[in-house]
Parts: sequence; C-alpha cells; structure tokens
Amino acid sequence: MTAAPTYPPLDPELFQPEPEPRDITYTVISVDDHVVEPPHTFEGRLPKRLQDQAPRIIETDRQQQVWKFDGQIYSQVGMNAMAGRRYETVEREPARFDQMRAGCFDPHERVRDMDINGVWASMNFPSQITGFCGRVFAHASDQELGLACTRAWNDWLYEEWYLPYPDRIIPLGITFLSHPDIGAAEIRRNAERGFRSVTLPERPHRIGLPSLFDEYWDPIIKACVDTDTVISLHVGSSGGYERPPGSPHQLGATLFGSLSLAACAEWLWSGYPLRFPDLKIAMSEGGIGWVAMLLDRLDNAVDRSGYGRGWPIRPADVLTRNFWFCTLDDPSTIDTRHRIGVENIMFETDYPHGDGTWPDTQKLIGDVWGHLPTPELRAMLCENAAKLYRFPLPAEVLPHGD
Repeated sequence: MTAAPTYPPLDPELFQPEPEPRDITYTVISVDDHVVEPPHTFEGRLPKRLQDQAPRIIETDRQQQVWKFDGQIYSQVGMNAMAGRRYETVEREPARFDQMRAGCFDPHERVRDMDINGVWASMNFPSQITGFCGRVFAHASDQELGLACTRAWNDWLYEEWYLPYPDRIIPLGITFLSHPDIGAAEIRRNAERGFRSVTLPERPHRIGLPSLFDEYWDPIIKACVDTDTVISLHVGSSGGYERPPGSPHQLGATLFGSLSLAACAEWLWSGYPLRFPDLKIAMSEGGIGWVAMLLDRLDNAVDRSGYGRGWPIRPADVLTRNFWFCTLDDPSTIDTRHRIGVENIMFETDYPHGDGTWPDTQKLIGDVWGHLPTPELRAMLCENAAKLYRFPLPAEVLPHGD
C-alpha cells in the first residue's frame, strides 16, 4: 500500500494556526466547494499518442507554478484557494501548491478539513485549468486532445476524489461542450458510474458557444434528464461581470448575484425547463437575495404586461419546479425563503475560496440562521441537497427536534 503523502508545515506568515475541530450542531451538505487539481491530475490518463500534450505544471522564472496547455499559460494554479490564510494576506493569490492547505488538492486532507468544519458532504467544482466548466478543453486547438482531457479530468475526480469517500463527496463532472452529441455521451458515461451532476457554462454565448436559445444544447439537456443528472451552474464559468474600464476587481465580486439572476432568467426563458419538466438546475454561489424579486417580476410579466402568457404553466411555477438555489448565509434575505420555497434552497461553504466560511461554518449558521425553525434548517442545510443529488445522509441528522 502506498503511504499517504506528508506535507511541510504551512508558512506561519501566510496561515493562521491550525484550527481544532469545531463542535457540530448542524448537519451540512455543501453544494458549492472547489478542487484544486494536483500536478498529477492528467498523468497516465490520456491515450499514449496524446499524453505528452496533456496539461502540466511548470515552474516559472519567478518561482511560481502554473498550468501549461495547448500553448497557453493558466496562472491561477490555486484559484483563490485562501482557506486558513491570515486576513492581511488575502490579496496574495497562491502561486504554488505549498502556499495552499493540502485539503485544496488532496482528497484525504479535504475530508479532514470537512471534519474540522463540521461538513458532512461536499460537491466540488473544477478550477482554472478546466475553465470551471470544461471550457478550456472545448476550445482546444486539437479537438481530440480536448475530449481526451475532458475524460481524463472526470476519471481523476472519480478515481481519486470520489471513490475513496463515496459517502462524503458528491461527484460532479464536466463534459465536452464543443460537440453536443459527444458531450451527451460523456454525461451518460459519468452517470453510469455514479456522477450526480455536471457543470455547464451558465451563459454559453459569452464564451463562444451557441446560446441557450439554440437547439445545439438539446442532446446535452436530454442526457441530463434521462440520467437524472443535475445541471450545476457556477458564477464565473462564462466570465465575470463586465466591469467598466478602470473599475476595481471588487466591483465584479460585489455583483456576483446579478450574474446568477441573468443566467437563471436566460435558462428559464430558453424553454428547456418547460419542455423537460424533470430537468433539474442548481444555481451556485449567487446567493438567494435576487430570487424572490425574480419570482415577483415573472408574475408581473404575465399578469400586467402580458409577456409569457403563451406558456401553459406560469413561468414562476416553472422556476420553483425546476431550479434550486444556494447560499453562504444571506442574513438579510433569508426571510424571503418562503417566497422562494424552503425546499428550493441549499447551502454552501465555498471551500477553499476567500469568501468561504471554513473553519467556522457551524458558528456562522448558528449566528445568522439559529433562530429558524428546526425543520427548515435541516431542509436547507442538508435534506434538500440529499434529495436533489440522491446522496445519503448520516444516521443522525442535526439539529434534533420538530
């Protein structure tokens, strides 16, 4: 048996002291966390004739580690992997793997960090080398290579990230976006081995792909419906907020919710949720503050202006039937949960990103949601996600009570 790797101590100038495991008051399933792909992700996973063209980590003359693929450099090797960092260092993105917690890229250390944080299960989105959603591989100059990399990433996640902890990791895959029939086949391949979700670009027209209002996407949507695969849409998978020249990057971070609002409205009016009643779409990292507003606007569009009257089902009803939303906390807008539907809300910790709640997720929940009724807490923190992703809950679900 291969010995588990050991990692050097974290730089105390960058990192806070190692935390103790937190007391667990709530059972948590986080539906929006992230992996940082380790350097060996693609090793031995491509056909021999393509293996030497696979993405690889190289060292720069500035002692940084970056991904190189298809003639391009992808410099965010850590993709905002800031878990455990001292607050005063948050402006310094990790430039090397030794500037991140091992839980970012090692599955065993990830589960240990989940235990520290009191998180039962986690679903993890890719990082920059995939473009969050497979975009990088879809745009590869050699399409055979792009497909091979897509499959290799899925195989890595399945074999190294999911299989060692099938009761703790919800498997989410990517697919080949530049050929919908092949992309559909990859979704079916993953579903057969237990994948519960696929991440797609939330606004594909922004990254050079056909828009949602094109039949191009039909095979992929049908594959998701046929296999009960949830479409997970992460903010940023089609690029960030289009900032005015000279504006700070904080503007884009502030307006994450507006990107989710736009994407959700586009997916709704694409007609796919109407045509496929069993289609399941989960919005990630955009919060819930905009959802009640969208529902009100959809009702107004039908009842006042007359837009949307051609649908046999009210658009707002389609939204609550086919869409789920996730939140870090939303302390001011959690009171809109009944308008949204408590059954449509899920939770995220966003580990290891800078706005994530590790290692104090349990405390945050108690501080901002502790006043909510126990059945609603259990639903939003874990039961809704377990049902949507067909994932097991622990024998004891907290908090107890009615």
